[in-house]
Amino acid sequence: MPHRLQLVIVLGGLGLIGLAILFLTHGQAASSPTKVIWTVFLILLPIGLIGPVWMTWRWSAMACVVYGTIGLALDLATLVSIATHPDGEMSAVILSSLSGLANFFLILMGGRSFLHVSQELSPPGSRPSNPRAPS
Repeated sequence: MPHRLQLVIVLGGLGLIGLAILFLTHGQAASSPTKVIWTVFLILLPIGLIGPVWMTWRWSAMACVVYGTIGLALDLATLVSIATHPDGEMSAVILSSLSGLANFFLILMGGRSFLHVSQELSPPGSRPSNPRAPS
């Protein structure tokens, strides 16, 4: 996988950004079901994808693309909803922008890693024919 280290860095960064987002929205109860779901999506999924990416499993690159696409859509929706309310928090705008940028790079590098075809998977070339036996 050509972008393994970059994918690990971006996934770790997304986990940290998700942690910051959860601390920013600490107004909810600590054990509410929505907070548990957001914790799984924002922190545990990107951190959990680091292992398969590091082991260079090919499906993990596509999982990064799927996660990044969903995350980018949520970040854009958050930015649009903040833009319609002039009293929106600037910290939420900054965190959503950083998360959106990281998700974009996750899509880009994950897609390139998934589409990269390694040379060792190609079939070996043909061998030259055997020379004629001397008569």
